[in-house]
Amino acid sequence: MKRSGRMRGMAPFYWAILAPALAVMLWLTLYPILNIAVTSFQNYNYLTNVRRWIGIGNYVDILQDKVFLRSFLNTIVYCLGTTTFEVGLGIILALVFYGEFRGKSAFMVMVIFPMMLSTMVVCAVWKTLYHYDIGLFNYILKAVGLGKVGWLIDKDKALLSLALVDIWQWTPFAFIVTQAGLASVPTEIFEASMIDGASYRQTVFKVTLPILRDQIFLLLLLRAIDTFKVFAKVFALTRGGPGNATETTSFFIYREAFSYFKLGRSSAASVITLVAVGLASVYYLRKILKEE
Repeated sequence: MKRSGRMRGMAPFYWAILAPALAVMLWLTLYPILNIAVTSFQNYNYLTNVRRWIGIGNYVDILQDKVFLRSFLNTIVYCLGTTTFEVGLGIILALVFYGEFRGKSAFMVMVIFPMMLSTMVVCAVWKTLYHYDIGLFNYILKAVGLGKVGWLIDKDKALLSLALVDIWQWTPFAFIVTQAGLASVPTEIFEASMIDGASYRQTVFKVTLPILRDQIFLLLLLRAIDTFKVFAKVFALTRGGPGNATETTSFFIYREAFSYFKLGRSSAASVITLVAVGLASVYYLRKILKEE
């Protein structure tokens, strides 16, 4: 009783310590969100600093905008494709590296190396590889007697080309998370399954993956959120082109705000994207918790 009373007496002291950090966090997160939400109901041009309240006009305009709808579809396709391949390849690599073999440490460094590079450096390297005339990929295709491919200039291949860059860079992240999960599992579990006559395939699908279920679900959520807000790769490699083939919601929002100076439309698109991601995340988390 004395201890709990003492803790209650110290509560103001703890709140006083936390208050500065809490205030900064709210200022950097809550205030921008509220400001964007208010701006989304206005026609606002920051060059003239004139605001005019138009209600849901921006939302109606955005939801009828074919470019925004195309960008939203591109983002979903990009998100689902990259997330699926990154997590799948990460699991495969973690299973490969779970055993002991010669040169394991050196190979592991090579695998995680792409994740250590900045996105702009990665984009610069891949843009050179994708170059139509001097790129390594088209040089190889030409050497084996095949035609050149417009990796970033063909509207049917540009989004896939962007996805390949993200898969190359962030599969190591999925690998590290899965590898950490495998390392925490006692080896006796796998040995027991092998003694019971289970094949390697049965051990993987009926023992290993169920044990790693929580890590895999968390990994899917984290990668989905990160890939849904992709911007840097689009900006550095294609600028949303050719046409609108690689335009994502993040790039659409950027273009509306800083190219066309339409902050109201840009804010409305931001709120729509935020709500979509939030609803998807809540549904995903509730499904996981319900299954648990």
